[in-house]
Amino acid sequence: MDLNLLHLFVAVAETGSFTQAAQRVGLPKSSVSRGLVRLEDSLGTQLLHRTTRRVSLSTAGLALYERTASLLASLSTAVGTLPERTEEPSGELRLTAPHDLGVTLLPEVIARFVARYPQVRIDCRLTNRSVDMVAEGFDIALRASGGRLADSSLRMRRLGTLDVQLFASPSYLARRGVPRTTEDLAPHDFVAYRGLKHLAELGLTEKRAHVLADDMLFLREAAKAGAGIALLPSFLALADVTSGQLVRVLPRYTMSTTSLTMLHPRAQHVPRKVSAFRDFLIDFLQARPLSPNPGTG
Repeated sequence: MDLNLLHLFVAVAETGSFTQAAQRVGLPKSSVSRGLVRLEDSLGTQLLHRTTRRVSLSTAGLALYERTASLLASLSTAVGTLPERTEEPSGELRLTAPHDLGVTLLPEVIARFVARYPQVRIDCRLTNRSVDMVAEGFDIALRASGGRLADSSLRMRRLGTLDVQLFASPSYLARRGVPRTTEDLAPHDFVAYRGLKHLAELGLTEKRAHVLADDMLFLREAAKAGAGIALLPSFLALADVTSGQLVRVLPRYTMSTTSLTMLHPRAQHVPRKVSAFRDFLIDFLQARPLSPNPGTG
């Protein structure tokens, strides 16, 4: 049954007038009249007694009104108060990101975001696996990816670039020497992210890596402990370069960059909580990009 026709019926029943009902629902009087005829036809019974002066309910019409009016009012209230229909972003925002990016970037972003939008509750899941956003119910995913989006059910927004550079501890460089060219890298030990393409740019394979791992924060700590030269996103090493715990190796050598992207499921109407977080994160990264120059050491 068409609920719009029931809304028309309730408006007529409560006002006792096609004219007043039309004013209430914002439709021409003729549209209201035709709608009531369609409703009666679909139910196979007369709902209204029509005279030149007024409209009254039949026995069937009174029964229908008593059984549906309160339900329609409750339904209208429920739909009107949905979180995504309010002007203020609200509801639960399910967010996922790689562990290293999440630990480094998201705490401050989320703290500022919920301070601005206190009706939003953040459920943040940090994992290095590529989640199925739709199946697992995530609203937003942050990923470091340089490729095209293969899943047509998702929408991608590029947020910036992540520069991967070479870093090592002062103690390691004092022990093994400071490389001056890429050719000087051959005898050195490396700590690298499993599957990261940048080793190949140096003419190396994963077999040449002294330490392989699937977490950039672990690799950063291993480099600080002197395990070897690490291939790290510059934003992860910035604070340690500033404090002197890490040194930029081959500072003039620029490796290819990786894109930082934000994904969310395609929808005709993007939820306000999603668009608000997207815009907030874009503004945050414009003011504080993730690829500053960490210094030359």
